[in-house]
Amino acid sequence: MITSPAFAGKRYAVLGLARSGLATVDALLASGADVTAWDGKDEARAKADPRVTLADPLEIDLTGYAGVVVSPGVPLNKHPIVAHARRFGVPVVGDIELFAQARAALPTHKVVGITGTNGKSTTTALITHIVGTAGVPVLMGGNIGLPILSRDPLAAGGVYVLELSSYQIDLTRSLDCDVAVLTNITPDHLDRYDGFEGYARAKAELFSMQSPDHVAVIAVDDEPTRAIATSLLATRAQDPVVRVKAADVADQSDWPALQGPHNAQNAIIAIATARALGIGEEAIAKGLATYPGLPHRMERIAEIGGVLYVNDSKATNATATSPALAAYPKIHWILGGVPKTDDLEDCAPQFGHVVAAYTIGDAGPMYARILGEAGKPVTESITLAQAVKDAAAAAKPGEVVLLSPACASFDQFTDYEARGAAFRSAVEGLGL
Repeated sequence: MITSPAFAGKRYAVLGLARSGLATVDALLASGADVTAWDGKDEARAKADPRVTLADPLEIDLTGYAGVVVSPGVPLNKHPIVAHARRFGVPVVGDIELFAQARAALPTHKVVGITGTNGKSTTTALITHIVGTAGVPVLMGGNIGLPILSRDPLAAGGVYVLELSSYQIDLTRSLDCDVAVLTNITPDHLDRYDGFEGYARAKAELFSMQSPDHVAVIAVDDEPTRAIATSLLATRAQDPVVRVKAADVADQSDWPALQGPHNAQNAIIAIATARALGIGEEAIAKGLATYPGLPHRMERIAEIGGVLYVNDSKATNATATSPALAAYPKIHWILGGVPKTDDLEDCAPQFGHVVAAYTIGDAGPMYARILGEAGKPVTESITLAQAVKDAAAAAKPGEVVLLSPACASFDQFTDYEARGAAFRSAVEGLGL
């Protein structure tokens, strides 16, 4: 695990003992810190190290504490821990901030931080793959994979590649990324911010923490990202601000797992980031060609009777779904769940690729109405399993059955991964 003398002899409170919380407790204890921890669930508290003092940070005097460490799922705009910690002058931080504070004791390394509304996971995994292809020690973490503090430090010269949600950035104060990356910004998580502008400001904070000579890679395909790039150019030399566009990619034919316009953006960001890290063009080309893709992101599940079944469960908003619709000419589209907006405007330019739609979950009736008004045949399947059966019955050879929900999953599934697994299971059941 990652430890640091920076934590030795200090007192920390950890609120939440899920995977990242337990990793944080272990790292702090191994560093010589005194830890108080809490979780509302009995079974979660039972997993805590016996050296921990079990007490709710909301109910104790926090005088002298170095920080209260919370999970990104804690809503800072609503949770009382924020005001309670402020009374004692104690910062509320996350595990990424602890990693930032631990960096001074790690072997020489670089950090790449990637944020944005869509494409973060693929871009993070792709950059990690390219860096590894070049023979450089690399570790992927943050909002993807295992908690960063649970990982062993890299050898000298390594690169930490961190996917960072806006929630994680909100809990971070001193992460000075050698390369900071912004993919795009569209409306999302607005319940946690003061409108869309507040959400965009949260993303921009990744660059505010950077030294001005460190590199910013920004995809300027939307107005909010262009505004952030313009703001940085006003305060930094031009060379460290690298602006890219999906249109900069002329040919994706050599990259089998990186098809579609959204992956063009992911690829051009990864190319620019790899170059900023000093990786050669041959390694970059090899990395792009051999990248295997991620589960639940345009994942090809099976081809049955000439019909291709694709799992894009990670597309939890309409902006993420739009490029998936653009990737295939004849689609039987399964969509729905917990909606983040009350429209499908971002998907509308691709409706011509939709042969028929099959709606599920809370958003099902609303999306059925929108698509029906657009002249598309719609089946209100209600459940994912039924939608797969309905789409399979209608699809013809050469067509695609695509799960790209444009919604969160929490009405019928615990997360997008469970939804994607259920899709796979339903598709595999078709062959029985």
